[in-house]
Amino acid sequence: MRERILVIEDDARILQLLRRGLAYEGYIVETATDGPEGLVMARERPPKLVVLDWMLPGLDGLEVCRRLRAAGAVPILMLTAKDAVADRVEGLDAGADDYLVKPFDFDELLARIRALLRRAKPEDAPEVLSFSDLRLDTGTHQSYRSEREIELTAKEYELLELFLRHPRQVLTRDVIYDRVWGYDFGGESNIIEVYVRYLRQKTEAADEPRLIHTVRGVGYVLREES
Repeated sequence: MRERILVIEDDARILQLLRRGLAYEGYIVETATDGPEGLVMARERPPKLVVLDWMLPGLDGLEVCRRLRAAGAVPILMLTAKDAVADRVEGLDAGADDYLVKPFDFDELLARIRALLRRAKPEDAPEVLSFSDLRLDTGTHQSYRSEREIELTAKEYELLELFLRHPRQVLTRDVIYDRVWGYDFGGESNIIEVYVRYLRQKTEAADEPRLIHTVRGVGYVLREES
């Protein structure tokens, strides 16, 4: 069965490129040119994936992304001319699963789409992951340090889940990029450091001992303090 992709983009040239190119690759392509229209289409005919422009009339891409994410788990690939790390973080925090800067190579976009569709498989049965006094419920997406609840963004949750599924195992930057973001932001990006810092701030907010440690020159590991 062919996957349906919803493209929300107000640039006519890019929209035509995506419509023709994705259709040629065998996808069913539906399009919207502003935020409200895109939300209506996503609700009435849920797609397998959304390609979403950041700068949209009516509602901007960030708000559309937040509403799509609140409504379900559809993969979202955000397109934008904003290429600063802070902008990428903002887009991912809004619920985007991937991020591609304009102008982009169409083959790269196809690769990102294929990767997102592969990852969008049915979720495993809910379970409670734990290490020391840190717990994460994959069913409710709630996290606790002892009895203190920790509020996590979507990407913080994914990163913490990765650590909890591999306790005491050193995770390299490449592994973290692949498992959490699905691609490499580039060697100069500090996105992992940013999110590790966020997790540390939240998991150590009540002066609890550090559990996420840096292995210099390699990556990070979830372990007790030595």
